[in-house]
Amino acid sequence: MAATHRFPLWKLPDWLPARIQKRFPELHVVHLDGLGDVDRHIPDAEIYVGFILPPASLALARELRWVHATAAGVDQLCYPEMQRHPALLTNASSVMAEPVAEHAMALILALAKRIPAAIAFQKQLFWAQTEVSMEGPGALELQDATLGLVGLGGIGQELVKRARAFGMRIVAVKRDPATGGEWADRVLPPTGLHEMLSEADFVVLAAPHTGATKRLMGAAEFAAMKRSAYLINVARGTLIDDAALLAALRSGQIAGAAADVFDPEPLPPESELWTAPNMLITPHTAASTSLLWKRQADLLEDNISRYLEGRPLRNVVEKSLGY
Repeated sequence: MAATHRFPLWKLPDWLPARIQKRFPELHVVHLDGLGDVDRHIPDAEIYVGFILPPASLALARELRWVHATAAGVDQLCYPEMQRHPALLTNASSVMAEPVAEHAMALILALAKRIPAAIAFQKQLFWAQTEVSMEGPGALELQDATLGLVGLGGIGQELVKRARAFGMRIVAVKRDPATGGEWADRVLPPTGLHEMLSEADFVVLAAPHTGATKRLMGAAEFAAMKRSAYLINVARGTLIDDAALLAALRSGQIAGAAADVFDPEPLPPESELWTAPNMLITPHTAASTSLLWKRQADLLEDNISRYLEGRPLRNVVEKSLGY
């Protein structure tokens, strides 16, 4: 196990390998604090748990049968050598689904109720009742508003549950529109993206980073949105053309945006997104809740049991697709 990351909360806690070793005494669990010793241990490893495994290390893995990513996104692992390798790849998508969906709902509510504007006026000690209520599209109600959703995986499905509780209508775009109809009022193929954008009051990106989704939201897509609509990104920063987003915000082409993910991360201080009008930024904290590693441990224990018993694993990634 070598789940190392620059963000402390994403580093593997010491108690987790100890818990796995106690639950599965037949395993030999090695906990590495970083990638420094991976090459020494990977030749004999059958299971690898971590955020990333460098291609050079993968080349040394003689016995590797299963790689588990401690993140939902696996673009950092789906390099050509991994795609060709026979090892199964699983991810933590089910771990992230509920907290990220909650965060997306929080961003929708913050934008709809103009909370960022109220906070900005609060700092000026200004009672901005008129400004908060009437500037731009004004404060919105979610009842009967349309949620446009790109991606209908775990996060998307959990978000739909929460959006329906507010009385929202759901229009989703997904790679295979033949499935997912039970979650949305309408499910469209990728070619229906502009149709969805033209209807949505809130557009949420919840799709993985792939070749097909890279820079999915560009100038043409922002032009297809309502001027009163908001964009929310809880997927990957690579799904948005930042220059096009900036232009859309500055021109009033869209009412505003919120994002928890950026490309690159951390968002550089010189990025103009920091000061873009009606832009709400959270620093990739959507999944960073107090239950993060408990959920990780529960998933890992379940999948190890499945692996040892020869049963199908949960959250298997189709490496050629990247999710």
